[in-house]
Amino acid sequence: MKLAIMQPYFLPYIGYYQLIAAVDVFVVYDNIKYTKKGWINRNRMLVNGRDAMFSLPLKKDSDSLDVVQRELAADYSRERLLNQFKGAYSRAPHFGETFALLERIVSSEESNLFRYIHHSLVETCAHLCIDTEIRVSSGIGIDHSLKGQEKVLALCRAVGADTYINAIGGTELYSCEEFGVQGVELKFIKSGSCSYGQFGATFVPWLSIIDVLMFNSLDVVRECIVVNREII
Repeated sequence: MKLAIMQPYFLPYIGYYQLIAAVDVFVVYDNIKYTKKGWINRNRMLVNGRDAMFSLPLKKDSDSLDVVQRELAADYSRERLLNQFKGAYSRAPHFGETFALLERIVSSEESNLFRYIHHSLVETCAHLCIDTEIRVSSGIGIDHSLKGQEKVLALCRAVGADTYINAIGGTELYSCEEFGVQGVELKFIKSGSCSYGQFGATFVPWLSIIDVLMFNSLDVVRECIVVNREII
């Protein structure tokens, strides 16, 4: 059984979904420290031919809290965020079906940051016909004080994984030998380039999955998720 584990990200790039589609079980961390300038509550979209940031505003709180302990700001305007997407992509060829997905995601009345992002992840996977089982880390019976490789191995044992697949950027974080001792094969996924037309301008890569969906049919995106990757 193949397992992958990641932090929660709001509408991440296509490589995140390639990783989910490559495994049988995907564990998303909720009991992990929120990183202030990371990608948990923000990502990039295309605005006038350039990349621009969009984000979920958060209630002011301690930087030491876990993601599941953070809340969206009381004045977070879901309508304003939807209007940002509409202004950027209303002329895109697949705006209609993609904006309908964004309405289901953004309009959620959930105020907890993790649960809001989890909802967006589930909705997007369903839209992409990715049927991987998604589990939340705190619901798995391990010692959650473990860190790094030891925590990953504990999660592998707990769910019965014999293969662990990580994003290619984590090659220096884990030891193939240590995983092998635990009876787990360590693999890495590398995303291939996925270029497409963006209003006829110079292509801006690795934007949010929303950009990919705005400019490509679902069939093309699904094929890219399954085919345009390498597991090594």
